[in-house]
Amino acid sequence: MDFENLVRSGALRELDRQFARFICRLAGSDSRELALAAALVSQRTGEGHVCADLHAEAQAPLFAPPQGQANGEPAPPAAAWIEALGRFPVVGAGEPPTPLVLDAAGRLYLHRYWDYERQLAADLLARHQSEQAAAAPKTIRQGLERLFPPTAVTPDWQKVAAGAAALRRLTIISGGPGTGKTTTVIRLLALLLELQPKADLRIALAAPTGKAAVRLQESIAQNKADLKATPAIRERIPERVSTLHRLLGARPDSVFFRHHRDNPLPLDVLVLDEASMVDMALMTKLCWALPAEARLILLGDKDQLASVEAGAVLGDLCAGGEGFSAGFRQQLEAVTGEPLASADATAAGPLADAVVVLRHSYRFAGESGIGRLAAAVNAGDAPGAAAILRQPQADLEWIPGQRPAAEIAAEAYADYLQAMAQGADPRTVFDRFEAFRCLCALRHGPSGVSGINRTVEQRLRARGLVRGDGLWFAGRPVMIGANDYNLRLFNGDLGLILPDPEAPERLLAWFPDPRAAGRMRGILPARLPRHETAFAITVHKSQGSEFDQVLLALPERPAPVLSRELLYTAITRAAKRFLLQGPEEIVADMIHSRTVRNSGLREKFEV
Repeated sequence: MDFENLVRSGALRELDRQFARFICRLAGSDSRELALAAALVSQRTGEGHVCADLHAEAQAPLFAPPQGQANGEPAPPAAAWIEALGRFPVVGAGEPPTPLVLDAAGRLYLHRYWDYERQLAADLLARHQSEQAAAAPKTIRQGLERLFPPTAVTPDWQKVAAGAAALRRLTIISGGPGTGKTTTVIRLLALLLELQPKADLRIALAAPTGKAAVRLQESIAQNKADLKATPAIRERIPERVSTLHRLLGARPDSVFFRHHRDNPLPLDVLVLDEASMVDMALMTKLCWALPAEARLILLGDKDQLASVEAGAVLGDLCAGGEGFSAGFRQQLEAVTGEPLASADATAAGPLADAVVVLRHSYRFAGESGIGRLAAAVNAGDAPGAAAILRQPQADLEWIPGQRPAAEIAAEAYADYLQAMAQGADPRTVFDRFEAFRCLCALRHGPSGVSGINRTVEQRLRARGLVRGDGLWFAGRPVMIGANDYNLRLFNGDLGLILPDPEAPERLLAWFPDPRAAGRMRGILPARLPRHETAFAITVHKSQGSEFDQVLLALPERPAPVLSRELLYTAITRAAKRFLLQGPEEIVADMIHSRTVRNSGLREKFEV
């Protein structure tokens, strides 16, 4: 088999080729079946899968080049392939450890991912099965009724989610934009604090990225004032939100953390926001570091893009239908007073009682174009989505291609640059910048991040809104690409190069202060870790953020990354207005294309 040609065509990475060679050397064999399997599992892990499903892979040629110049490598028949792999000592069932693990369902893993998946399933299942009511049902109900006043929405799923978290050590709260995940958690934390008034309840809030942490921190600070709780309880609700890596104690040049099973976090409650962004390895290490008796509350949108690294943990946890077992439904009705039987489906799977889906959006009214479009995309309704986009609406605009995305973006960004020119303070300028964002599906090409960033800068210079030579010009937006724990800057953080108000001739890189909501901090540009210009960013990098207005620039031709989840994620970054620039056929293809991540996590809960 000619791996070199596969690498040259772009069908395989050099890493995949070298891994296959390594495995064959370990096995002392040049078996085609083994080489194919090793290259495949390496490739699939790099693409975000936890494993390679050999039964599914055998249905089509392997390693088809991205542009389709060739048909790829013929796959062996699944049964024969699996039988052949079983003869090699480098392939096992997990114990004792072998480099590759092949399970009974024909899923092939790198050993460490098989082990992550096994340990994560065991930890979450044990946590879920350990009931931990914070108080008597009557006391919980009294607290819920005060903290969650009656609404026109029945059942009140926010109240149900809080009730579930008061009864269990594991709660997964999923919901789309505006369904009130943060509101629910603030009230839930107040409830837990009220139910343990004399205990020193140790609570931590975390998010996968710096910008997601800042957003949650600001939301909590804004919502605490309206909480129907005593000043003492409000004071005890933490506002500081840490990045997940900082919480766990990241070690430079290491995949391991300071906190683990032998040095657990000193916590009773952990709330993790934007859980859809957390990959299999990181979620497993988080569970290692969390004491077994602690409550874990995961927040996120199960329909968003999965993590960049291997795994779609939140999607796997929420898959299999919505509903509660009969016994847990009765418990929930007793503590919430909400009628659940008519709104509930049959519980599916051992973790069903841990999952609560918030179903009512308080941000988007029924006639909202953004809300209707997101729902149509989620449902896979391409004709319905196109019809919504064609209707004149205040919060939606479809630009099939007459105007370049860079032109639209340059006009929108003029506002923050004009504020900067008028001498506004860094916070004001940053808030104006955050009101609009141009998102791209691709990194490269005319409609990708690199092309649009270059063109937007050129247009702004032509208008006199951007001046100065080189990279360090006033008004340049920058996105951090590597973690720097000393500077408290993390991959995905966004900032602006702006004049220092105390010395206007000096430029600083201004970022929101993660330790103080609403404040900015200036850093010398030369100290910044790896970064890039960010007039446009990828949809992946926008996760955990929200902007008043969002422009999504799509390519003219299909690409593997275009999917329903990517489109939905882009739409739901917009709070007030969404602009879509791209051909109708590309939009339809995205809606019909679902991202599927191979894993065996769901099945492991049923073992």
